[in-house]
Amino acid sequence: MKKLFSLLLISLLLCGCGKNTAKDAVESYLKKYKTLNSEVLLDLERVIDKENLEEEEKTKYRNILKKQYKDLNYQVTEEEYDNDITYITVRIEVYDLKKAQDDAYIYMENHSDEFKDENGNIDEDKYLNYKLDKMKDTTERREYEIVFTVTKEDKEYVVEQPTETDLLKIHGVYNYDLS
Repeated sequence: MKKLFSLLLISLLLCGCGKNTAKDAVESYLKKYKTLNSEVLLDLERVIDKENLEEEEKTKYRNILKKQYKDLNYQVTEEEYDNDITYITVRIEVYDLKKAQDDAYIYMENHSDEFKDENGNIDEDKYLNYKLDKMKDTTERREYEIVFTVTKEDKEYVVEQPTETDLLKIHGVYNYDLS
């Protein structure tokens, strides 16, 4: 599943969007998520198809990410223009899927008998479904700050590819315990 978070935005790496300001380009970029733009959904499908998930798990995962995108809140907090490069600082709020994943793991560790198969081994599918259910049901949210780099190309502002860390923040799975 981690591949999804790092690869999902590949087709959205650059978003010219024909906007008049760098701020407009960033807002257009983020609105693609909130509106479940066809580019976002197509990318989502490509990546989910590469995951080793059963159809039911794919559906759950797809719905979790769609909810994450639709409920993404953001606010531009700063704009720093430097010739043809602009840095747009955005505060985002997303579901804390990282905490839901961590809570599922802790539960599995403390209640491993519930996840064992007939041979006494952890049933990975059962655990994955439990984790996906925890992610689906979470209402806890977390805020992050992202600085988008925007360049001006041919009088048009283009959002450059966010860092892997920033993508993990957008998806709500950034490991903030390591920062």
